[in-house]
Amino acid sequence: MAWAILFTAGLLEIGWAIGLKYTEGFSRLVPSVLTLAAMAGSIILLGLALKTLPIGTAYAVWTGIGAVGTAALGIILLGEPATAMRLASIGLIVSGIVGLKLVG
Repeated sequence: MAWAILFTAGLLEIGWAIGLKYTEGFSRLVPSVLTLAAMAGSIILLGLALKTLPIGTAYAVWTGIGAVGTAALGIILLGEPATAMRLASIGLIVSGIVGLKLVG
């Protein structure tokens, strides 16, 4: 169950990271409220997952999910370049997340 909670926390991290772009410096109300809610939810769920998961593993997986998801959505939604090196680097992060999950 802790892994599902951690995964959900990672998804919320993606939401708030992408949401920051849409807040326009927290000058837009609805995106700002949603972004802040995603931030709070992500941290709360991370804290719940840490009741049973090791901090090093959980934090690395949480940030990895956020980094991969944010990079992917940056490419898809924001037109950021999908270069071979960028995609290879995302693949390395995914490999690290899988590795930590297998040993954690």
